[in-house]
Amino acid sequence: MKLFHALHPDSAEIRKTVFMQEQGFQQEFDEIDSRAVHAVVYDGDRPIATGRLFTERPGCYVIGRVAVLPDYRGKHVGNAVVQALEAWAKERGGKLVSLSAQCRASGFYEKLGYQKTNDTHMDEFCPHVTMEKKL
Repeated sequence: MKLFHALHPDSAEIRKTVFMQEQGFQQEFDEIDSRAVHAVVYDGDRPIATGRLFTERPGCYVIGRVAVLPDYRGKHVGNAVVQALEAWAKERGGKLVSLSAQCRASGFYEKLGYQKTNDTHMDEFCPHVTMEKKL
């Protein structure tokens, strides 16, 4: 796994494949990409998973855009992405991590210790729930 301090082409390609081509999202990239830390997991030279982390306010970080290519799902690659981003935040004094999970993926994050809040919202056409974890 490698961490980058701006959107890396490998991360962008995974996100295009998963979120845009597979899931149909249109507005995948935003201004946060230029200031976020991006994790990319590789299988040899092939980028297979990604996620990003940015600070919302001192001590509070946000994880987002966690994506794993279809062939690698169910192999704990997504766990590794989230845990690496959490470690990066904790090393820098992070006390809380939040994320906006697709409702259908909330169980994945619950297994990693995240708890749902009362905030549910739509991101484009897809229902999401805000989740939090204390570090």
